[in-house]
Amino acid sequence: MAKYLLQDAGINWLAILALLTFVIVFTLALIMVFARRKDSYRDVAQQPLKDSYLLLLLAPAPSPPYPGPLASMSELELFAAFVMVLVILLGLWSLLDLSFKLMALQRERLLRKYHPEQLQEVGLEQLEPTKAWWQRLYERMTDAVPIEEEAAIVLNHEYDGVRELDNNLPPWWTGLFYVTIAIAPVYVYFVHFSDFALSPAEAYDVEMTLAEAKVQAYLKTQENSVDENNVVLLEEADAIDAGQMIFSAKCSPCHGKAAEGGIGPNLTDEYWLHGGSVNDVFRTIKNGVPEKGMIPWKNELRPRDIQEVASYILSLQSTNPANGKEPEGERYIAEATSK
Repeated sequence: MAKYLLQDAGINWLAILALLTFVIVFTLALIMVFARRKDSYRDVAQQPLKDSYLLLLLAPAPSPPYPGPLASMSELELFAAFVMVLVILLGLWSLLDLSFKLMALQRERLLRKYHPEQLQEVGLEQLEPTKAWWQRLYERMTDAVPIEEEAAIVLNHEYDGVRELDNNLPPWWTGLFYVTIAIAPVYVYFVHFSDFALSPAEAYDVEMTLAEAKVQAYLKTQENSVDENNVVLLEEADAIDAGQMIFSAKCSPCHGKAAEGGIGPNLTDEYWLHGGSVNDVFRTIKNGVPEKGMIPWKNELRPRDIQEVASYILSLQSTNPANGKEPEGERYIAEATSK
């Protein structure tokens, strides 16, 4: 019987069925999302921590924006919960409104059948609608004047034949405007005077911390893209110290602790067997000299490490260590080093 009552009211019962299906499916989907939260957090917790995230660990962690049971929920989950509650309330309101309309239609049908003379007394003589509910809703939300009645709202001026109508503001627009006015003080309180959300300054600090972490991660990838063609001489104390540590562990057995030479040549004078520029030294360390027993270090050292070792070796020029080996190769003038 409800199907026929809906048809009498100009309401498509398939649209009502689609609305109910959407509410049910949407609610079930959100329940599934929240049910998977713990599994998602467990998967994230098992992932290895990358070096690029160390800055985030050093930065002060902001306090949870929402206290109590909402503290463990992200902003996306809070928004999803709000939407879910809103959809459920709208669905309940629609069902309640539909129930009252069906009751009124049923009363009208009974009066028409058994007491038609009482229709006018109870105000039901024109109860039956002539338009679908979405058409009536559209007209109510837009407050548009029918074309045949536009003559009543035409203003007394025109521009090149174009007439202006004195239409009212759409109710949906004015409604949203009033909603923003109502929300504004709530927003100001929660964002600027409470601990429920980050202020713009706090959000800026968080964004800057994240951006700095991304920059450091990018710079680390660039460090490993150095080769003999684009390498530059490092002069920072940290880089020289790092190069000294690698030299002591890898190179000193053949070149001596002070690079004075041994099995390998002296690296503190101006004479070089394979070139004395930072590019040449980098290439020699990287590819080695297999015919003289020097292995290629590119398989054991990162490009950044080779750059640091080469910079350390060139920093030893003219140090004249004790027991220095006789010069070998051709003289290289340091001033001719390409920058």
